[in-house]
Amino acid sequence: MTEPTHDEPHGGALGARLNWLRAAVLGANDGIVSTAGLVVGVAGATGSRSALLTAGLAGLLAGSMSMAAGEYVSVSTQRDSEMAALAVEKRELREQPEAELRELTELLEQRGLSREVAREAAEQLTARDALRAHARVELGIDPDELTNPWHAAWASFLAFTVGALLPLLAIVLPPADWRLAVTVLSVLAALTLTGWSSARLGAAAPRRAVLRNVAGGALAMAVTYAAGSLLGAAGV
Repeated sequence: MTEPTHDEPHGGALGARLNWLRAAVLGANDGIVSTAGLVVGVAGATGSRSALLTAGLAGLLAGSMSMAAGEYVSVSTQRDSEMAALAVEKRELREQPEAELRELTELLEQRGLSREVAREAAEQLTARDALRAHARVELGIDPDELTNPWHAAWASFLAFTVGALLPLLAIVLPPADWRLAVTVLSVLAALTLTGWSSARLGAAAPRRAVLRNVAGGALAMAVTYAAGSLLGAAGV
């Protein structure tokens, strides 16, 4: 029999890692779809390489900054809520320790422990670190691993930028006659990969996720190309 390994991630650490990976995949997917829709729409109106490059760069920068700012605000709000909850718990532990001990005992009992074992475990956890015990059991928060808004913002910025670079390069590098075909094929291939990756990270069936992802991206490009073509034909 092989000995079990103890260096693999468990529990919250694994969940946090999967959440970061999923967020990165979705951020890259947003960058691919939004930038592809933008440059394909412009390509429907004009064949100017400089116009395509300008539009693509503008979309990349605007999208990545918007993603980063939105993620920073969202995670900052979450962190503020976590810190406020910890402050309340700290005050309650200071003002009514016996009530908090009973509460921790009841929470452990609800998880399947007998009353006696739950009481003993609650006493031991309280003696070791009462705040950490209540944070993890009652609030579901790890005080040592609070969410970091800067990490989230940079991760979203980079993920979106990497995704957006694909359609941008695909539309400006090939010869004019090949631009649209290369861009569409590259984007659909990338969306297949991100759809499959997000499904695997979420332990879902890949086929449906890939089909939804590819269909959504194809629809976005078709709509923006049609709009660009109509505007180009109208001389706008």
